[in-house]
Amino acid sequence: MSEQKPIALIIADWADALRFEDLPADVVESIKSRVLDTLGIAVAASVLDTSQAVQQYARDNGGTAQATALGVEVQVPASRAAFVNGVLAHSLDYDDTHLPSVLHPSASVVPAVLAYAQAKNLSGRDVIRAIAIGLEVCIRLGMAGYDRETQNSTYFEHGQHATSICGAMGSAAAVGALAGDASTIANALGVAASMASGIIECNRTGGTVKRIHCGWAAQSAVSAVELVELGLTGPPTVIEGRFGFLQAWLHGTFDTSEITDGLGTDWVIPDIFFKPYPANHFTHAAVDAAAAMRRAGIVADDVAEFVLGVPAANIRTIGEPIEVKRRPETAYMAQFSGPYAVAAGLLGGGGLEVGLDDYTDELANDPIRRAIMAKVSVVADERCSDIFPMQFPAVLTARLHDGREIVEEVFVNRGGNRNPLSFDELTTKFRDNALRVLAEQAVADLEQGCRTLDTLNNLHSIFEPLSTIAAVPAV
Repeated sequence: MSEQKPIALIIADWADALRFEDLPADVVESIKSRVLDTLGIAVAASVLDTSQAVQQYARDNGGTAQATALGVEVQVPASRAAFVNGVLAHSLDYDDTHLPSVLHPSASVVPAVLAYAQAKNLSGRDVIRAIAIGLEVCIRLGMAGYDRETQNSTYFEHGQHATSICGAMGSAAAVGALAGDASTIANALGVAASMASGIIECNRTGGTVKRIHCGWAAQSAVSAVELVELGLTGPPTVIEGRFGFLQAWLHGTFDTSEITDGLGTDWVIPDIFFKPYPANHFTHAAVDAAAAMRRAGIVADDVAEFVLGVPAANIRTIGEPIEVKRRPETAYMAQFSGPYAVAAGLLGGGGLEVGLDDYTDELANDPIRRAIMAKVSVVADERCSDIFPMQFPAVLTARLHDGREIVEEVFVNRGGNRNPLSFDELTTKFRDNALRVLAEQAVADLEQGCRTLDTLNNLHSIFEPLSTIAAVPAV
């Protein structure tokens, strides 16, 4: 009986053989929309303090001009551009999500591919093919760590941020496919595995370090490929080996069939959820439930107590420590607060229900919102736990001063395959993000470039509108 082929080589051979013409039409259209969504988010995030910090970091550690980093007035090496733009793409917690792996795949794969493709003057079709490879590999590695018995991610149980860990690998496969043949891709996976990292304690108690995770993954991918091009190699059994990627992160609890079964025939890309709201995805159903109460005429003064029922696994992220979640000090902390989601939905806002303007440091400390949050308890709901993580549901109960009890159940997330965002809704989100920084014409040009990505000979019409972003002052 012959020895099984190493998984990295299976991926590499598949990716090397894949051509743009092999991609289903819905995969191509989904990728174009994800590039649009990712760039809109990155543009809006370019003015954050943390974005200014990484932009300054890129300037101070620049070198040969190769690619565009948003908000940086000089071109920087492709790996550094990938870092900056990956940070920006993940900084607003507005980036897309795959379930049940609970990954945000586009925020690392898209910046990595765009940076390398711009540096090498590659076409839009090259970009789409590479992103398809990267998203599939990222998600499949994430699914290898999804425990179907407990319905939870083993990565998360270990405190690991699967988004950045698997994102580095998916991005490496994507950039490797742009750079060379199957050998390049396999070695890129072998090298990037030693760069993959990320822990998620900041989800619980604060800190902004999570914002760099997708940037680090994107930079690691480009760096890995560039090192491979200079002769560095990786182990062929880097994924499933005794001391490989899966063993190191998942400690023996993994399923390799999730990686290889249906590779190239069963595409998961069109099923990745777009985020309608700029907050942790676990909070979205709470926004929708509270918004439904608002539309039914419920106001905060009517309510004595809110009980937010969520999947048991989500409580530690959006409900614990409850005293912190009821009193977030910053917009970033509010994005991970179930009580804040209830307040935001009940009061209403911009965007597609609530938008970026509804998550600010000032509003996190607003007495009206604090008063609502003080009424919110976050508890485990058995029905929600049974659905999780195929959806991130919520059941919101409002107990009114007059003795009535109002219940809103949201079992299907908006933006997913069962309740998708329309083309107009996704464009509304993009424009709401991009117009915060770019002029109307630049936004229109960028949108057109993304919508026609498969026809572009190079990425000039993508990056030219972005060049109008004002240089960020030194910090």
